[in-house]
Amino acid sequence: TDAVLLTGRVARQSAAWLADNVLGGRAVLPGTAFVELALRAADEAGCERVGELTLLEPLVLPERGGVQLRVEAGEPGTDGRRTVSVHSRP
Repeated sequence: TDAVLLTGRVARQSAAWLADNVLGGRAVLPGTAFVELALRAADEAGCERVGELTLLEPLVLPERGGVQLRVEAGEPGTDGRRTVSVHSRP
């Protein structure tokens, strides 16, 4: 398979600026971080850019502990494009 899978963990304590991005009173992962995650997965898959990014919901960062991330760049379609998805869990 030509899919690429990256995993990691993020927490408010990872970097002080993460606690500063607040939505509805809750710290959330900034949209630019999603762009960076997608670009990293795309780069690992041999792609040069992200053509479109859709954020379905904010990723809330808990007060304590962190969130596990799974970033996947799927197999290329007939047009060479790949779908990149980001999933999280506590």
